[in-house]
Amino acid sequence: MTERLEGASLRRLPTGVPGLDDVLGGGLPELSFNLVVGGPGSGKTTLVHQIMFANATPERPGLYFTILGEPPLKMLRYQQLYSFFDPAKVNATIRFVSLSDTVLGQGLAAVLDSIVQQVETASPGIVIVDSFRSVMRTVDGKGGADLEMQDFVQRLALHLTAWEATTFLIGEFTAPEAQDHPVYTISDSLLALSQRAERNSIVRKLQVVKLRGQCDLPGLHTFRITADGVRVFPRLPKPEEDQPNERSASLPSTHRGQRLSTGVAGVDEMLHGGIPKGYSVLIAGPSGSGKTVLTAEFIAEGIKRGERGVIAIFEKRPAGYLNTSLRGRELDRMIQDGRLAVVYLRPLDLSVDETLYELRAVIRRTGATRVVIDSLSGFEMAVSPGFREDFRESLYRLVGVLTGLGVTVMMTLEIEDSYGELRLGPRENAFLADVIILQRYVEIEGRLKRLMTVVKIRGSEHSKDLRLYEVTSEGLVVDAMVPAYHGLLTGNPARKSGEAPELGRASRSRRSGRKS
Repeated sequence: MTERLEGASLRRLPTGVPGLDDVLGGGLPELSFNLVVGGPGSGKTTLVHQIMFANATPERPGLYFTILGEPPLKMLRYQQLYSFFDPAKVNATIRFVSLSDTVLGQGLAAVLDSIVQQVETASPGIVIVDSFRSVMRTVDGKGGADLEMQDFVQRLALHLTAWEATTFLIGEFTAPEAQDHPVYTISDSLLALSQRAERNSIVRKLQVVKLRGQCDLPGLHTFRITADGVRVFPRLPKPEEDQPNERSASLPSTHRGQRLSTGVAGVDEMLHGGIPKGYSVLIAGPSGSGKTVLTAEFIAEGIKRGERGVIAIFEKRPAGYLNTSLRGRELDRMIQDGRLAVVYLRPLDLSVDETLYELRAVIRRTGATRVVIDSLSGFEMAVSPGFREDFRESLYRLVGVLTGLGVTVMMTLEIEDSYGELRLGPRENAFLADVIILQRYVEIEGRLKRLMTVVKIRGSEHSKDLRLYEVTSEGLVVDAMVPAYHGLLTGNPARKSGEAPELGRASRSRRSGRKS
């Protein structure tokens, strides 16, 4: 029979674990037999408890068996600290049964008989057995232990698959060990949890090794265990969510493709009218060149025009960021008014996917259309060392999702002021951006000056000028082009013969340097 049965489908149970349903392709198949494996401390017990408390009802009660693991009272002492824990369900819609005495005193056959009897009596909708690896250790070294253990696990698995319940078998295995075990062949899914120490950080990852009947998101997905339980951050967002937010989608078609002012007249002039809406912008320059000043102008300008903004910071705490910003007080008022949101993510075990989900949640909540990431250099330092290996690829995905939501993204990148070559950071991040603004230092007439140019605007003309600029108490002020010098990008500029220096224009044009 090669044709698909008409109307064939699987009913899915929502796991109650944020992000996990997306990884599984919509939830766990109902009445499936699932293996959850991983090393000690990887989060197996917390994960299955979270699933059980999310789904147990009077019509679909839960039954949790412990075999030589933690006694139920000790386990619940810690599980009750999570927000998903509902004490009203304990001994009502959820029952915990310890079989430690049975396995030690009567053996595996009695354990299996007890499980079967309890299930037939309670008719549960969810059954969890924790854990079959502990049973293996109990019988290890006894005569005929291997055959007895294999018979027990296979019979238990057959019962689990036959019951009208969604069942889970937990074991302290790595994914390769679990795949070699006979029970793997009859399970409907295999979820492998792992944790790894990377320098001073701990990174937890989840992989769907096997899943029958539906398409999951491939790859390793990072997750955290918080006060709310397990939260998974899928590598790829759900495609149907990758849509412009309502504020952006509601713009008239005549406004599509419009340009956004940066808040600095001179920069808008170099961009031939501003930044195309929905573009990603990279501001690259050395420390102290005014990158953060320009991003603050960009955010403030949008808020003045009725837009909302988000700033993601990685190098300073929010208070320190506002205190050192030229527009700190103004930005603080915007935060208090709800027009601006600041996202601060500083732990050293971040993943890019976690940052993406945090940003996307804030954008959706606020309806923001302008987003600043300050800075990519600090962002890379904030992620766990293991994620730095594919930082470029992950960052490309992050920028694509944000611009896909209809927002305009401005990112800063600290670079070393190297005059021998034009290189935008150690990882060649130029491909990330639709617009690149380069800031440099240059020595002219024995004074250190700041220099700015627009490297590219995808699909648009722009100024090719090299312009001096200043960072003043009023903001960033852009000068006119300096025609009297050549070799400005070499670090050794020379005055053209017969030309007088023109270095005073910034002070003369200060009034028109920033839009009011």
